[in-house]
Amino acid sequence: MPAPSSRATRRDAAANREALLVAAAAALNEDIDASLETIAARAGLSRRALYGHFANRDDLLVDVFTRGAARLAALLDPVSHPDARVEIALFGATLWAEVEHIRVSAALAVRGPHRHMVATALDPARERLRSTVERGMAAGQVRTDLDRETVTRLIENAAVAVLDEATRAGLSRAAGHRLVMLAGLGAAGLGWQEADALIDSTPELAFVPEQGGTPEQDAAPEETR
Repeated sequence: MPAPSSRATRRDAAANREALLVAAAAALNEDIDASLETIAARAGLSRRALYGHFANRDDLLVDVFTRGAARLAALLDPVSHPDARVEIALFGATLWAEVEHIRVSAALAVRGPHRHMVATALDPARERLRSTVERGMAAGQVRTDLDRETVTRLIENAAVAVLDEATRAGLSRAAGHRLVMLAGLGAAGLGWQEADALIDSTPELAFVPEQGGTPEQDAAPEETR
């Protein structure tokens, strides 16, 4: 049986690793080129301590991005609705709620040099979306002028594009929430007025302000309507 000191050491190591991953995600969102010194300091650790967990910056980024992708896939797994259009919108809203606070690093994760590893971690979520698109096509709710794989990729790419736009325009949580649903529904073949009406008439798609959020962060500007 491990000695108490050994168990405490392992707990400390796990806590330090977790602190580094959280600090890295936050630091990269502020500065995509954040140094290891910056990340370590944000975690309250030394650069030497960081190297005890990650061999280099690349190893750290891989862990940050793949862990985030796996968490997102797990959050999307229970998303379900009888209407495939609503389910597609819910996928987008769930993604936004999870990554809006790290939108810069999230966009890098799916477009940067580690995108293939991130894509693998997201495979379960992609398969869910693919099934939803297929169901929507069969029900006449999703466009059928393109094949299932193409429509699935268009919806996925639309969500990533919203991350870029949210960063460029400084969108609020509420504005991004609505835009990611509109973009996904548009990619699925809905007209903007139809998508707008669907969002407004579906209670499950309403924006729920984050506890502790400021009015400025949650406000929905008129131009997103």
